[in-house]
Amino acid sequence: MRASARRISALVTTGLSLAALATLSTGTAQAANPCWWGDGGQHMYCNNVVGATVYAEPNTSHPVGTMYSNPSWFECRTDSGAYVGGPHPYRWEYTEADNGQWGYMKDTDIYSETDPLTEYIGNGIPQPC
Repeated sequence: MRASARRISALVTTGLSLAALATLSTGTAQAANPCWWGDGGQHMYCNNVVGATVYAEPNTSHPVGTMYSNPSWFECRTDSGAYVGGPHPYRWEYTEADNGQWGYMKDTDIYSETDPLTEYIGNGIPQPC
């Protein structure tokens, strides 16, 4: 009987410990703050990784510059780039690197939610990003 009581006690203790752990780890999830309009509506600004690489195309084959600013501004986004993972696995954002070269930053290098960014470049006739 004593062995049975110890087993039951151990099982109850283990169950309570697991329940407490599950409760602690399920905290409230918060969505990233979205990108926002700046420059009088000229560009959208997003929080990003300082030192993020900017690439000529929406893939990692040809780096053209680095982004040392945070936040940084972005023209548009595309969901047709190379796989980068994260909540938008094929998304890249078009911007101007700190050296003046234009290119794409991986969505995973941006902390802000990028859904508000348009999919078109457009002062005048919109073009796909």
